[in-house]
Amino acid sequence: MTRTFLFLMTNLAAMFTMGVVLKIIGVQSVNIVFSVIIAGISGFLGSFISLVLAKWIALFTVNGKIIEFPLNERQYWLFDAMKYQSQLKGIKTPQLVIYNNDEINAFATGRSRNSAIVALSSGLLERLNNDEIKAILAHEISHISSGDMVTMTLIQGIINTFVIYISHTVTHIISTFFSEKKGIQNNFHIPYAVIYTVLTFCLGCLSSMIVMWFSRKREFYADAGAAKIVGVNQTIAALQKLKISIEPQEQDIIRTFCIHGRFSLSRLLASHPPIDERINALIQGTYL
Repeated sequence: MTRTFLFLMTNLAAMFTMGVVLKIIGVQSVNIVFSVIIAGISGFLGSFISLVLAKWIALFTVNGKIIEFPLNERQYWLFDAMKYQSQLKGIKTPQLVIYNNDEINAFATGRSRNSAIVALSSGLLERLNNDEIKAILAHEISHISSGDMVTMTLIQGIINTFVIYISHTVTHIISTFFSEKKGIQNNFHIPYAVIYTVLTFCLGCLSSMIVMWFSRKREFYADAGAAKIVGVNQTIAALQKLKISIEPQEQDIIRTFCIHGRFSLSRLLASHPPIDERINALIQGTYL
């Protein structure tokens, strides 16, 4: 709750400051309060809805099933391992989800630290030994205990707000300038929409780079968290198994939450750092 409040206050303060600056430089026609409210609601609403529904969206996306009660020896072992690691981190034990996929992958999501799921692919359970699975679980538990799902949502919300606010303001300035110059104050709707769409698209691409940068950073910290729970060597062994896995096929909506992500041709748009870099960071103790 504290984190959410601080992010919201930071967001509103930034928007208000930007509005004051616009007033000072003479953009008097922009309704500051109205723009801040609309941008804030638009920017955060979608992100918060996604956060609240994250668990169910993820289950639907991968066709996963929550294991309410262990049905076999392997599942009993998974329950015990998750419970032990969760207690170490001081969080409620996440629900276990298993989904059918040949790749080696796992992800965690949920609306809060104490209302989360950890999903494991069938390929991971078949091809990793118990020590390696513990490392994967520890990685996901670290994500949950650090509140990464909430932080990602808040960052996305703030960035969305900036994109909407800046696009609206700049479009208003441009359209007002040309309307007054050409004397077409009442007939500038289509150019306004075009300018706003182009600006939103361009700023959206830049905002994705910021979100992906944070996503890459959180992977290093989650690896470090796993190393503190199960040990560096065990975590490295699990990461090395990911190197031989097939290209991850999870959809964009949950890819940033996976332990194994797809690499982009542009490093700036990659959701995960290369596995070799993650291994080197553990060897060097960069994030420990």
